Amino acid sequence: MEHINAANRVAIERMLSADPILIDVVTAVDVIPELGNSKMILHAGPPITWDRMCGPMRGAVTGIAVFEGWAANLSEAEGMAERGEFDFHPNHHFSAVGPMTGMTTASQPVMVVRNRAFGNDAYCAINEGLGKVMRFGGNDESVLARLVWLRDVLGPLMAKALRSMQGDDTQGVALKNLIARGLSMGDEMHQRNVACSGLLLRELSPALAKVSTDATQLSKVLAFIGSNDQFFLNVGMAMGKAIMDPVRNIEHSTVVTAMCRNGTDFGIRVSGTGDQWFVAPVEMPEGLYFPGFTAADANPDMGDSTIVETIGLGGFAMGAAPAVAGFVGAGNASGAAVYTRTMRGITVDENPEWTIPSMDYTGVPTGIDVRRVIDTNLTPTINTGIAHREPGIGQVGAGIVRAPMACFEQALRAIATLEGVA
Repeated sequence: MEHINAANRVAIERMLSADPILIDVVTAVDVIPELGNSKMILHAGPPITWDRMCGPMRGAVTGIAVFEGWAANLSEAEGMAERGEFDFHPNHHFSAVGPMTGMTTASQPVMVVRNRAFGNDAYCAINEGLGKVMRFGGNDESVLARLVWLRDVLGPLMAKALRSMQGDDTQGVALKNLIARGLSMGDEMHQRNVACSGLLLRELSPALAKVSTDATQLSKVLAFIGSNDQFFLNVGMAMGKAIMDPVRNIEHSTVVTAMCRNGTDFGIRVSGTGDQWFVAPVEMPEGLYFPGFTAADANPDMGDSTIVETIGLGGFAMGAAPAVAGFVGAGNASGAAVYTRTMRGITVDENPEWTIPSMDYTGVPTGIDVRRVIDTNLTPTINTGIAHREPGIGQVGAGIVRAPMACFEQALRAIATLEGVA
């Protein structure tokens, strides 16, 4: 239908004209005031209740409750959750995203990405680093101590640095060109963020040095960012949310505006159906495991990080990152481009500013079209980390996963009803 194609063209134009800038780091409650009203916890994925949460999600909930001072220990926090004392909501309902378990609560520092073209902001917590971390369900004293350091040291110093970085008409770090450079340096922005993390550190370092008054503290901050190959992931996620929110609510459009998972369910939103969730059971990743772990230890897929695939990165840009193919168990490096070419079959267009040199500067596939997913019988490929199914253990591997077809079938039926053809 021509009016659907026209609506999808509007969606693509909004995606391509986006101008995302990392402008600040703030306390979450200052930009999401609802977090101050109760023991509210924002989580990754579509809506879910405690009784349906997977192990790592429960581990993160109890850990964040202790971090916020709502409970004295993990056991007390679990009892509070059982009694329904926490108020759970998806990050996506509050212009936010979070990796894996995706915890966002009142006192956490969140990075702010502004889409200067449309004037909207999006938020994501700072990446915790590698090893045992809350995003993978970790919740011991070392995990909580790191969150305190992010809140009290790294977050405030990043905020000062970003506010001091004055450009022509805005502060902060422009992200669109940074992504383009990262693609040319071997990143796909989901499992491989080495280049973009380094590029971001290069942008931030002079400002961090300028605003810091404590050399020891500065050294720790620079070392933390420099040693964390995934530091940029959370920035890229907030960028993805800032790009896609203005694409919502375009009448007749069949472009996907969000994909996410909570370890139990996978959910998508589609532009022409507004903020309605289409949900199906989440799939189990296939990939490689760290020494000592196997598929028997794995939890089904989770996290809001699929927002990067929604904007054409991650699994859609695998051709730019052949090194990641082996890391996630996706085959030979030479086959990485196949994933990108395949995903082009389910998208409306390519992004001429985000190109892949090794594929003759092909633009990354952009704008997942529900109709094309159904027509081709292909669902989005997602690069992902793998969490242990039990709370408190953390990451056990990395792999790829497919979005469940049932989400797209539900969405197409809803669109058909709106179009009067059901």
